[in-house]
Amino acid sequence: MIGIDVATRICALACALLVVAEWRELSRLRIASKLVASAAFVAIGFQAAQLGHDPAGVAYGQWLLIGLVLGAVGDAALLGRGSRAFLAGLGAFLLGHLAYVAATIGLVPIGAWPTTTGIGVLIPVIAGGTALALLWPRLGSMRMPVIAYVIAIVAMVVGAIAVARAHALPETQRMRLVIGASLFFVSDLAVARDRFVARTFANKLWGLPAYYAGQLFIAWSLVGL
Repeated sequence: MIGIDVATRICALACALLVVAEWRELSRLRIASKLVASAAFVAIGFQAAQLGHDPAGVAYGQWLLIGLVLGAVGDAALLGRGSRAFLAGLGAFLLGHLAYVAATIGLVPIGAWPTTTGIGVLIPVIAGGTALALLWPRLGSMRMPVIAYVIAIVAMVVGAIAVARAHALPETQRMRLVIGASLFFVSDLAVARDRFVARTFANKLWGLPAYYAGQLFIAWSLVGL
């Protein structure tokens, strides 16, 4: 199996090619580069689990690996352009966020989140609520799925903050988890804008790098690179 450092480089290169493919509307390159980039961050999680690098115990690594795999499934689903493809991708990412939430709950029980996170919880909650309010008039029949999704991703970021504040991982790993969850959140804003506001290349230009960087940071939270 390829090493973690090699998989990281492959993911970064494939992401760059994916941005080019979106810009030039090269469908074959878009498919290939997206699948390769997603496979690369899954490979990092799997490699970490196989080598026993998980600093927090087996359950944390297993849940994160499940989340990474579901992210790759969502990426594949979003290669389609229609509503069914979008819903399939949304569902896969929703489950992926819940897997990440389960990983954080295994380190810091959810009942301890309010006292652990302090005012840090306000940032993702306000950001998620603001995004939902701005999108609300445009959601139509997608309102309930999007509400569920926003709740899940906000919970993922709050869980990551709780892990960091509780020092439930070594310093490097917990900071990677927070950065990864935050970048994932940011990337979803680009997806939402592209889907419900305006389909433009600008959404891909910042959304795709944020997404793949986020998944890489989450995968890196399993290892000491």
